[in-house]
Amino acid sequence: MYRRLSAILFPVAIIALIGAGIWGYQENQEKNAILIKAENQYQRAFHDLSFHIDKLHNELGSAIAVDSSSQDFYKKGLVNIWKISSQAQSEINQLPLAWLPFNETEKFLNHISQFSYNTAVRDLNEKPLSPEEKNTLNTLYKHSTEITDKLQGVQNKVLAKNLRWMDVEIALATQKNGTDNSIIDGFRTVDKEVKTNTDMDWGPTMMGLIHPKNLSMLSGEIVTPDQIKHKAAKFLGTKDESAMQVTENGKGTDSNSYSVTLKQPNQTEITQIDFTKKGGNVIFYMEPHLAKSKVLDIAGAREAALEFLETHGYKAMKAVNYDEYQNIANFTFAKVQDKVTVYPEKLTVKVALDDGNVVGLQAADYLLEQKTHKWPPPKLNLELAKKELNPKFKIQSHSLALIKNEINEEVLCYEIIGKINGNNYKIYINAQNGYEEKIELIRPQTAKV
Repeated sequence: MYRRLSAILFPVAIIALIGAGIWGYQENQEKNAILIKAENQYQRAFHDLSFHIDKLHNELGSAIAVDSSSQDFYKKGLVNIWKISSQAQSEINQLPLAWLPFNETEKFLNHISQFSYNTAVRDLNEKPLSPEEKNTLNTLYKHSTEITDKLQGVQNKVLAKNLRWMDVEIALATQKNGTDNSIIDGFRTVDKEVKTNTDMDWGPTMMGLIHPKNLSMLSGEIVTPDQIKHKAAKFLGTKDESAMQVTENGKGTDSNSYSVTLKQPNQTEITQIDFTKKGGNVIFYMEPHLAKSKVLDIAGAREAALEFLETHGYKAMKAVNYDEYQNIANFTFAKVQDKVTVYPEKLTVKVALDDGNVVGLQAADYLLEQKTHKWPPPKLNLELAKKELNPKFKIQSHSLALIKNEINEEVLCYEIIGKINGNNYKIYINAQNGYEEKIELIRPQTAKV
């Protein structure tokens, strides 16, 4: 019997063993194929990056080689610089650099991209490159020379030693010693070079994008946690501060603030109010509320929101957008100054449609943009602005509005709302030159109020 079983099972075992070997071989082959594919992708991205950094250096050199009086010459060069720097950023994102500090180089390329784009999109015949901007191009060329040299040095080592990016990825992930770190050391050197040599003047427009406004720029005295409790109690219309807890956020950073949390009567979730540490201004307010029914209409909810804003010191606000979700109305309000809607100075208010209580406020933009805005009187009248529109565009309303354009400048526009091809749009026509600054689609669930 045992002999018969052995005669049957032995061939089965041999077949199973062979099958397992074949399966293991196939699995190993598939794994190797995936690794080879990943390695090829990394190699391609790296050599493309080196190529585009060199090309960017050449393009910057071309832009400063001739002090041309033709602004079209500069525009073409700036567009090319923007495209190449954007491609280089894309290639960096394809490399296994998650554990490697290469953010200074990414940031530098992003700034080049923003600078070239923001300069190219404006009317260079009306507002040509300033001496400062030409000097910026010279500085960028100088820095790109150093980066190009160092990156080419890394590329030469990769080719000479036949280095693999998969080894780099493993070494970065595991902090493994003994691996040739020429690639890692090379990229760290490039990033250090960028950080050391890119302290430069990008101009006022770019500085607003590179260093956006933050809470540390606000005016006012530093407020203590106890003072914040008093402010929170006043905001909520109560004298009881016993349930309030104050937490400091982002200590020592540009986003330093306080969060006040408490559990209100008959609530299971937490109410939260965020205040700036400097000045003690409300940034954010959220009260948990489940609105099971809809009693108020848009007009009633808007009045409730306006009353709330008036009570809390937000004066001369105009509702500009509205949407609704789960019986909660979301209003966007913008400041009105001299009959002009100032869009940079905006905030959001949430109103429960069952009882009309305000259950949310987002006021960060309002705080950071709050000031007396200035603009020149319109050069174009409304009728001339309308001529910039498609003849089939059916105008529903119009007003003057201050917006920020693509290069972060405040511009006075005619805000014209209308319909074409079955869709509603807001079109912003520059009141000085008739340029179409912005077009916004008004989605069906969003209403103009």
